Amino acid sequence: MMAVRRIATFLASAAALLWLPAAAPAADMAVVATRIVYPGETVSADTLDQVTLRPNARVTSPFVREIEEADGKVAKRTILPGKLIPLNSLREPYLVEAGQLVTVIFQQDGLTIQATAVPLQPGSLGDMLRLRNADSGKVFTGIVMADGTIRVGG
Repeated sequence: MMAVRRIATFLASAAALLWLPAAAPAADMAVVATRIVYPGETVSADTLDQVTLRPNARVTSPFVREIEEADGKVAKRTILPGKLIPLNSLREPYLVEAGQLVTVIFQQDGLTIQATAVPLQPGSLGDMLRLRNADSGKVFTGIVMADGTIRVGG
């Protein structure tokens, strides 16, 4: 009787081995802060650490998975050490600050016009901002360019 139980146990374990997947999935990675990062502070790679998520971790919102995704970004809210960093808690650094004079460029058909304006809100690359013309006081919109100028029109 004992031999029958051993054979049955052996066959059950052998059958279980046949049904295992060929390769286990790679561990899911996440990025956490090593210290408190306050709102408005620029996140740097030396304040971040990459960790492996627990297999049963319940994550409800998208989070930072690679250090490069957060390095150089600005915290929109407090980031606590050892906690996942939600993607919506980071933003690109502002190229244009509200209230500081910027150069506005209009280009169309070989015509280029430059003026100065005051942004009414801060903005990052590609953001559409409202600006006030420094001379006339009129309000208009433009797009932030990589060099910190604003492109309008055409």
